[in-house]
Amino acid sequence: MWHDVASIAEVTEEQPLGVKVGDKDIGLYKVKGEVYAIEDVCPHAYALLTSGFVDGDTMECPLHQACFHIPTGKCTNPPAERDLVVYPVRIEGSKVFVQV
Repeated sequence: MWHDVASIAEVTEEQPLGVKVGDKDIGLYKVKGEVYAIEDVCPHAYALLTSGFVDGDTMECPLHQACFHIPTGKCTNPPAERDLVVYPVRIEGSKVFVQV
């Protein structure tokens, strides 16, 4: 099911956007003009990743410096021990839709 979660203007390369779809926290990131939707809670310890740091196509958890590749959700630096869930994104006009 596709969910209308944000306006494309709300997601910038400098600042990700956290949204909630049902009981799922999802982070929206823009990298090189492309929007990605990724699980927003660090699998190591509860922290919203959208509150962390973004450097290019990598995000860093604000608590313990676990790092993840935004386009794939792949964990690139411990202490997290698993990859993040990546959700399909569709842009229609000025709206961002995420499939959950």
